[in-house]
Amino acid sequence: MDGRSFQFMKVHATWEVLTRYADTLKIRMPIKEIPRDVSALSLWDLMTVQLERLLNPFQLDPHKVPSPKKKYTWPFDRNKMYLYNIPENRDDFMSNATRSRIVDYVLRRKEFSDEGRQFSFGIRRLIADGTYLAAYPLHEGGWKKKCKMNMRRLLYDNWASWRVWYKVQPLHYIRIYFGEKIGLYFAWLGYYTYALIPASVIGFLVFIFGLVTINSDPISVESCDPSNNYTMCPLCNGRCGYWDYDQICMHVKATHTFDNAATVFFAVFMSLWGTFYLEFWKREQAGIQSLWDLRNFEEEEEPPRPEYLARLANCPKSKPHKVTGAMEPYYPFWGRQVPVYLTSSAIMLFLVLAAVAAVIGIVFYRISVLAALYMIDDPLVYRNATLVVSATAACINLVVIFLLNFVYTRIATCLTDWECLRTQSEHDNSLTFKFYILQFINYYSSLFYIAFFKGRFAGEPAHYVTFFGARQEECQGGSCLTELCIQLAIIFVGKQLIQNNVVDILVPQIKKVFDTLCTRNKEHDRSNLPWVKDYRLEDMGPTGLFNEYLEMMIQFGFVTLFVAAFPLAPFFALLNNIIELRSDADKFVTQYRRRMAARAQDIGIWYDILHGLTRFAVLTNGLIIAFTSSFIQRAVYRFAYSQDGTLNGFVNNSLAYFNISDFPPDVRPYESEIKPQYNATEFCRYPDYREPPWSPDKYKYTSQHWHVVAAQFIFLVVFENLVVVTTSIIAYIIPDVPRKLNEQMRQEAVITNNIILETELLRYKEGSKDATLGENALGNIRSRTGNQYDSGGSGDGDCTHVSKSDSCKDVEEVAV
Repeated sequence: MDGRSFQFMKVHATWEVLTRYADTLKIRMPIKEIPRDVSALSLWDLMTVQLERLLNPFQLDPHKVPSPKKKYTWPFDRNKMYLYNIPENRDDFMSNATRSRIVDYVLRRKEFSDEGRQFSFGIRRLIADGTYLAAYPLHEGGWKKKCKMNMRRLLYDNWASWRVWYKVQPLHYIRIYFGEKIGLYFAWLGYYTYALIPASVIGFLVFIFGLVTINSDPISVESCDPSNNYTMCPLCNGRCGYWDYDQICMHVKATHTFDNAATVFFAVFMSLWGTFYLEFWKREQAGIQSLWDLRNFEEEEEPPRPEYLARLANCPKSKPHKVTGAMEPYYPFWGRQVPVYLTSSAIMLFLVLAAVAAVIGIVFYRISVLAALYMIDDPLVYRNATLVVSATAACINLVVIFLLNFVYTRIATCLTDWECLRTQSEHDNSLTFKFYILQFINYYSSLFYIAFFKGRFAGEPAHYVTFFGARQEECQGGSCLTELCIQLAIIFVGKQLIQNNVVDILVPQIKKVFDTLCTRNKEHDRSNLPWVKDYRLEDMGPTGLFNEYLEMMIQFGFVTLFVAAFPLAPFFALLNNIIELRSDADKFVTQYRRRMAARAQDIGIWYDILHGLTRFAVLTNGLIIAFTSSFIQRAVYRFAYSQDGTLNGFVNNSLAYFNISDFPPDVRPYESEIKPQYNATEFCRYPDYREPPWSPDKYKYTSQHWHVVAAQFIFLVVFENLVVVTTSIIAYIIPDVPRKLNEQMRQEAVITNNIILETELLRYKEGSKDATLGENALGNIRSRTGNQYDSGGSGDGDCTHVSKSDSCKDVEEVAV
């Protein structure tokens, strides 16, 4: 093309090639249907129709996006062409997706060398060697308003456009255009977004309940009453003086917003929500598999990755493959694979420790800045020092997380490439494991520290536990739940705001404008050619949907693992997913090259991650309620120590006494730091259950402490077993395949058999030459129709390959 640097070639498959490989791949194609009576609607069907009418505003316009009609399909057999519903124009029989899948199947297996070189086959090997730059299906027309209506524009107007953000997705058309694998991702993302609606509503109500009951909460009232005169021990050594407990009034009220009577209910609800969501997703997925002919899906045997063959081109050792029998080079297990895997594991461990070291660095920041703020003689700063430090530390932690993610991504990619795995699936699974482990540690390590370690080992004023000479952090008000909430909110919302809105939406748009300005003068004459436009689009790369799934897995962890500390997490996740769904749709339709359609039966390993997170979330939320919040302390006090069965006097009961004369010299506050009103102070208070200084066992744990500890473990065991047993029963009761769908699939199998038999009999009666049915032939037909769900499906449009060249050629059609 006029730039004299590229050559484009369009590959076209003839009808003979399409039918031959459709037969080889057993692609399911629609068969001729014989009119038959339609059964009456059941009561459930009538109720479903009424519900759809109520949800009509959220449905797509049926005139613009017609609902798909269920077609009876059968694995293609070129010897039985009369069975299939072939239109007069044979080119309309197979969609562009199916044609593209067949062309890709041929190109991935076609040999290209006449010199007898081993493993010289496949378009991907040519791309890896630099012979071609890319191979991709063309988009079907433009997506802008000035373009005539086509499948791409239909998807943009009714899916990717922000005008239809509240509408359901046209999953059938997504599947036809992009293939089953991408269609399943958007089906899962949409279902996950719907499932967040009840969780968001309940979480929002829990938050509102906390706000409404703040002023009537006995703990808040007692904490904010200056007449109680609770003089607290210094928060740091030497430079900090005594202070009044009512100075943290706002902190106590903020804690009540998330740590109240509804917290336990919400934690139990979210544990059950996770199970219900996964179980009902399996039912939804079963319906999709039935509609898209994915029930008995069989994956093709994967050929070796081009990068794998290139790395092993000069390897002297080879052995036959266990499945294909072809001789392939390989690395020796003990001489190459074991050292590589051990080294990779060691580097992974080092990266995990780097994330932990970053958390420790943030801890030192919190300790030092908190001590500095306490030395400022300003009531506003002093009273809000903890909140300020928590917020700034969370922001710094968010920046560190993004920096570590940048490093982790490149190191994990290099390690996986170094392992030199044979197939693309093995490569992707290894990369998935590394990415998720590193991101899990990176995003959640600081939250685990605040929830389960901060303030647990601080000691008491006479014997503070130090860490590298510094006092450990303590939780104000006896609970770290507010700080956990702040940390979670900033990391969760900040990640979604920065990564999803800035990185995923704004950056691609800026890059697109910049690339357009840079290439306008060079290729202005032929910039409107479709293959040129598509080549300029961004390539998703071999990982495909990996980053999209990984982003949602991290979000799902935020929503489930620490939801007891931040009930608004499902609400923010819902808002994010509404934006995420439409932005992803826009990227696939307008910004990415059209991917080769790939078939998949389900969402793969990502379901196992979701299942593991829901199980782990039961443990983390139980631990948060038992040990991070003050729920157990409040319950023990109310039922065992309160004189009137209420929480009146809870704060006084939870503060231990300390004789200031027992301060070690290095801990005792400087005389200059003690304010005049505290000169006569004899005792100071600190949050713990310990004996007072006038007791024979002074500063030892009281019996109430051990009652609380016992109650915490009892609650954890009861909570865990109750939720696990309940979720297991729910998972057992709810079938993976709905009963009606199961009956429908059986009915479809019978109808398909009858259609084929009736078609064969009609052909026989008409005296067709191609069908000679006797009793033996009929028996063969019946035996062949026993297997209803062979593998098959659809792919994408014609493939376009871009190769290096200094000359310019016109686009030519090549018969494969």
